[in-house]
Amino acid sequence: MDRTARIAWQKEWASVEKQEARLEKRASAPREASWKTKVEEKVPEKVARSLEGAFCKAFALVFEKGTGVIEKSYRREELEKDHAVRDYAVRLKGDRRSLRQLRGEAQGGNARNLLLTTAEGMGLGLLGIGLPDIVLFVGMLLKGVYETALRYGFSYESPAERMLILRMMDASLTRGPAWGEKNRAVDGFLRQELAAAPTREELDRQLRQTAQTFALDMLALKFIQGLPLVGVLGGAANPVYYHRVMRYVQLKYHKRYLYGKRKEMAP
Repeated sequence: MDRTARIAWQKEWASVEKQEARLEKRASAPREASWKTKVEEKVPEKVARSLEGAFCKAFALVFEKGTGVIEKSYRREELEKDHAVRDYAVRLKGDRRSLRQLRGEAQGGNARNLLLTTAEGMGLGLLGIGLPDIVLFVGMLLKGVYETALRYGFSYESPAERMLILRMMDASLTRGPAWGEKNRAVDGFLRQELAAAPTREELDRQLRQTAQTFALDMLALKFIQGLPLVGVLGGAANPVYYHRVMRYVQLKYHKRYLYGKRKEMAP
């Protein structure tokens, strides 16, 4: 790559690092709302276990049987063609504007998903439907992840890609010191440090870990969502969590794309 492309890459990389630093700062200094903490203290242990189990089943169901259904909700070939056009512009122009347009396209593509998850969460919350909403919510999250992957030219079907997706979703909702460890594990994959594809046991273990992270963070909200009328408050949290997960996922796919461009710049 020429000097212009190299400078554009360096500036975009610096922007990614700044965004990651902000995410780390938020994760390292979590501030739980007092009402949320009080609700969590009153949730029966049996309900907490049920919620974790519901997330486990939702992730397993969508990963194993739901991908085909999700793919019917978007046009994969068009997304792949759009990426080819954007990637060609990056290669041809080599300027930062092309890189930012690629990032903007990925971010803008999730606007409709955000509206859908808002309507779904609040609608079921108004009816006091909590646990059944989890499958739909996970499906919307994975729809957003799959679309983002395609917009950056990556697949999502292989065991290794599934492991990456689970790790990204896990890290996106992790708080405290564990965030740094999980974020480094994601970056290790982006740098292709994974020597072999994960085994079924490793995938299952990561799936349970991701489900547990979601269950712990969303415990109070999903508990409230199971209550008639006031459940709309719990359902209203769906778009908040969707945005939080996708902000991390989109940043990581963008970083992965930049890693690829750095390799092209190597002499």
